[in-house]
Amino acid sequence: MTDPKKDMSEEIKTNVEEEIIDITSDEALEDPEEGDVSEELEQLRAERDEFRDRFMRAVADAENSRKRADRDRREAENYGGSKLARDMLPVFDNMKRAIDAIAEDQRETQAALIEGIELTMRELLNTFSKHGIQIVNPEVGETFDPQIHEAMFEAPVPGTKAGDIIQVMNVGFMIHDRLLRPAQVGVSSTPA
Repeated sequence: MTDPKKDMSEEIKTNVEEEIIDITSDEALEDPEEGDVSEELEQLRAERDEFRDRFMRAVADAENSRKRADRDRREAENYGGSKLARDMLPVFDNMKRAIDAIAEDQRETQAALIEGIELTMRELLNTFSKHGIQIVNPEVGETFDPQIHEAMFEAPVPGTKAGDIIQVMNVGFMIHDRLLRPAQVGVSSTPA
């Protein structure tokens, strides 16, 4: 009785030997044409260059994405509270008006109330400062700057030159390096 596994392995061995003979025949061993090799080499070089280009573009895209994400994170940190800050500006304006409206005789009779309002105003300014919000408070006589000032009116005033600030109606605010609200001013129209 013969072993079926052994018979099968003999058959496989024979098939493999026949294939090896076919592969190593004279026809298969002939040198390929020089043109075929150079064409294949050029194709491989072109493919390599294409992969290198794709890789470099992918690296550049990843770097740009990283930079963009970093910039977006910094902007969100610095300017994320702009809407809230803008909404708090009327609170500042009203408190400033309240403090400015206090008469000297009221300061003595309502000292505790006035001190509370002034402390609250100081705390509001400290909070603004902590979050990078600065007051833009132009002085009368300074030159009008359209980047940070808003001209509310123009009037000829003797002793001034055109473009000088003649009145400050409302202070402005910056958050870091961006304008939150321009200072509202009156500007001289007197020719120089």
